[in-house]
Amino acid sequence: MSDSSGGPFVESKSTSIDTVVFDLGGVLVDWNPRHLYRKIFDDEGAMEAFLADICNSAWNERQDRGRPWAEAIAEAIALHPVHEPQIRAYRSRWDEMLGGALEDTVQVLNELHHAGIRLLALTNWSAETFHVAEERFEFLGKFEGVLVSGREGMMKPEPEIFQLLIRRYGLAPSRTLFIDDVQKNVDAAAAQGLRAVQFTSAQQLRADLQKYDVAIAGPRT
Repeated sequence: MSDSSGGPFVESKSTSIDTVVFDLGGVLVDWNPRHLYRKIFDDEGAMEAFLADICNSAWNERQDRGRPWAEAIAEAIALHPVHEPQIRAYRSRWDEMLGGALEDTVQVLNELHHAGIRLLALTNWSAETFHVAEERFEFLGKFEGVLVSGREGMMKPEPEIFQLLIRRYGLAPSRTLFIDDVQKNVDAAAAQGLRAVQFTSAQQLRADLQKYDVAIAGPRT
């Protein structure tokens, strides 16, 4: 069974949720390389070609899995020397890819925290750049723990990272709700026994929490 956004739902509510696990990028943080590369490229088509053919998602994901940035940059420059300045900018100006917090979802996070729900995060993120987020986003302090793929050498949707999450934090999967904007990650979490929903908006997330009987106390006044 699925909701209107395509995320799986479990109809039984006999087991209450005591832990909520958030993805970060696309859920709580607006990360997009276009925030940077629109400053570098005058032509939108040229920018999209660069992000599709050179510094693309597959290339970036290897850093999320633990590859050192120096190795990644050197490899890309060797293959595309004419684009060396643009390639180097991916690392040297990485912080400009962060557009800010997604405040509507941060509000949900704050309400869950106020309600006493246990909060964790599981993110595909380079170990070398995650400190930028830690310094910038105060809301990360609401989490009991953040599992960062680049620090662990494994990433979503690999089953091993969900198994590590469960072991490290002593989770009861049936009492844990996982939230991610990528459907394959939602499916992978569900395969490990976690309750899981696909994030599309803060409004939809509130509806999903209600379906799982997760009470939100509301913000402090």
